[in-house]
Amino acid sequence: MKSTSQKFTHQKPHASLVRILPKHAGRDVSGVVSVRHRGTRHKRYYRVIDFKRDKVDVAGTVMSVEYDPNRNAHISLVRYTDGEFRYIVAPLNLQVGTQIMSSSQADIAIGNALPLSNIPVGTEIHCLELHPGQGAKLVRSAGSFASVIAKDDKHVQVKLSSGEVRKIPSVCKATIGRVGNVGHKDEIVGTAGRNIRRGIRPTVRGTAQNPRSHPHGGGEGRSGEGMHPKTPWGKKARGVRTRNPRKWTKKLIISRRSR
Repeated sequence: MKSTSQKFTHQKPHASLVRILPKHAGRDVSGVVSVRHRGTRHKRYYRVIDFKRDKVDVAGTVMSVEYDPNRNAHISLVRYTDGEFRYIVAPLNLQVGTQIMSSSQADIAIGNALPLSNIPVGTEIHCLELHPGQGAKLVRSAGSFASVIAKDDKHVQVKLSSGEVRKIPSVCKATIGRVGNVGHKDEIVGTAGRNIRRGIRPTVRGTAQNPRSHPHGGGEGRSGEGMHPKTPWGKKARGVRTRNPRKWTKKLIISRRSR
């Protein structure tokens, strides 16, 4: 059961903002499985989301809060004064009929997008850019938010939901508030069939496989892993950092996340 504090609007997506979403079933251009446990999902359309918020100094009215099958957050349809429609990621407590804007002079109100330099310290933000004009890359999932904690001449220090603190250019945009659909993390899938329709195929435990298929496999009867947990390819599965940030971004990370 979906839980949300927003007025959820059930309607068909705006026709000009949907695209065909091909099924790849976790396969690469050669047709070989590159991502396991994907496939057989229900047909769905992609909703074009305005992550850049590049319609500057034009007011818009929130027309709806809709379900998006392509992400765990809800989306809102915005109608601007010039007649254009766009979808944005719906912040928490954004109500139908609210006026929003993307501008350096906009108020610090939920749904408004501003440069980081104009956002006060301590403000909750989401849909955060890493490079000016690139579009939102961080803090886009349901219930997530980041906080502005410090500023200098060229950069703003932002604390992400993972606990990482990093510098981001002060001219990058962010949206005020946290992402809605906070109750998504408490949602119970309920049936295996629902996961299948989402495109998530079953996952078989390593200990239930044979030794040729997984390092944990084999043994007589029920047996444990017998080793430190490993991936199907023999690499350590827990307790080892897998992130390898590029050199240009290492200098911008002030404090790494705990895990």
